[in-house]
Amino acid sequence: MRKPGASFASLIVAAVLSACQGQSTVEGQPPPTNAYLEILHRAEAKSREGQWPEATGLWARVVQMNPVRGDSWQQLATARYGAGEYREAIPAYEKVLALGLDRGYASETAYDVARCYAALGEKEQALRWLTKAFDMGYRYLQKARSDTDFQSLHADPRFQELTALADTSGMTRDEGWRYDLRLLAREVKRRGYAPFHKVSEADFDAAVEELYDSIPRLSDVQISIGMMKLMAMVGDGHTMLYGFYERPELLQNVPVDFYWFEEGLFIVAADVRYQDLLGARVLRFGDHSVEEVLQALDPLISRDNDMATKVMGPMRMRNLPLLHGLGLLPDPEKVSLSVADRAGKVRTVTLPAEPGIPSRRLWEGIPDDWRILHRTLPEPLPLYLRNIYAPYWFEYLSESRTVYFQFNRVKNDPKEPLADFSSRLFKFIDEHDVDRLVIDLRWNNGGDTTLEPPLIHGLIRSAKINRPGKLFVIIGRRTFSAAQNGATLIEHNTDAVFVGEPTGSSPNFIGEEASFELPYSKLAANVSDLYHQSAWPFDHRTWIAPLIYVPPTFAAYRANRDPALEAVMAYR
Repeated sequence: MRKPGASFASLIVAAVLSACQGQSTVEGQPPPTNAYLEILHRAEAKSREGQWPEATGLWARVVQMNPVRGDSWQQLATARYGAGEYREAIPAYEKVLALGLDRGYASETAYDVARCYAALGEKEQALRWLTKAFDMGYRYLQKARSDTDFQSLHADPRFQELTALADTSGMTRDEGWRYDLRLLAREVKRRGYAPFHKVSEADFDAAVEELYDSIPRLSDVQISIGMMKLMAMVGDGHTMLYGFYERPELLQNVPVDFYWFEEGLFIVAADVRYQDLLGARVLRFGDHSVEEVLQALDPLISRDNDMATKVMGPMRMRNLPLLHGLGLLPDPEKVSLSVADRAGKVRTVTLPAEPGIPSRRLWEGIPDDWRILHRTLPEPLPLYLRNIYAPYWFEYLSESRTVYFQFNRVKNDPKEPLADFSSRLFKFIDEHDVDRLVIDLRWNNGGDTTLEPPLIHGLIRSAKINRPGKLFVIIGRRTFSAAQNGATLIEHNTDAVFVGEPTGSSPNFIGEEASFELPYSKLAANVSDLYHQSAWPFDHRTWIAPLIYVPPTFAAYRANRDPALEAVMAYR
């Protein structure tokens, strides 16, 4: 259900009708435009305050005066539902379906109609609309199961099938895994934006059936691997079985972290017990070379392009039960790594599989009892390594009259929302002697694209830096999802020069996150259900390729250098 709140109607109407503000009154009455806007503002205020009976009357007047806006009908429907006027809310929701919304999903509106019928005790109508919502791709299985409006439907087999409301406690191990597999395949077909643009439906179905038949012969980890491969077949970077933290075996990771440089795979962070391995190049995992391990992991890795292997490959390498399930290790609890340490000495070290540090957690910060290589190097650190866990920050380099802006997450910092930060950034640029703005997106794996317009608009407006040779964007393998959208919008709307390595996604891509849990295994999965077209419709590039190609090297990293920023400074 769409959250009640203020719309953008007042801004839009004011812009369109501003020329009418001077119109004459009739018999002393205020102009119609002013009357409409006054009622609209009052309706928005009552919705924000949750005063639904008052909001209902006001929104009814709004849609009477302007019946062509879907968001106003949505506000009326929301208010009527909040006031308990379920019967009256239904035609308002149906009007939303007819007119559409600037943001939101038609499936959620159909879901809201189902809720109204359920609240009225009309079960058949509720089930009909709930089925319609699911046929339209409704996302939230858990929400439907727990929604109190649908409590009366829980015993109905049709509701149980729709929402995957299954009691798996009485299932055998094989039955449970098979139930999860069927649900996973159903959700790919039901929710996927274009699930068979890379693989045919026939080949996907054949792979599902092969895994289904093999379940009795496979270990739990091997079944998880099979599901990862199925999701990777779909062919986008967001459709995946997560497999990082949901089950105990997925938490069994070596206490070091890896990064892929041009020279190979290196250990860049480690538990203090293994800090002597920092900077070591990994040569072999047991009997297998790093390249062989990457090749075995490759079919498990969901991707928009091949940069995903450089990101997800090292992450998956940490999980020993996963490598054991692929037949790469004889023991899921330990691994013998052959490494060349920083002095060049080749040796073998045995690392255990330990719980508690999934790879995704390492993106949010290094644990207190770990050490990260760049913090052991002599100061000063290059800018790109100084504060990689903050969502965004900038620093002025007075000697070169450069503003360096590191944008690491597309999410609001509670202390300063991105819109406020963007205002402060451009105010600084306007008021200081600035010749160059560098936006560093290397660590940014995404977030909420809807937060980015203030930044993009500021770049477009800034005549001072939106000029050739004045605006630079550093990109890389982790520039993904919402960060990819940001990079694409900057490329499309400004004179920016791009530096670094290719982005982790495409200018136009299928992607979105609304994960769900498989009832028996508790594995988390996601199916992409949106197409992001931030570039031209005919832009079919694999990635944004930098004009100045500067891939990361271990030699530069160890020497406290940032060749990408150096290339920016040398640009003429």
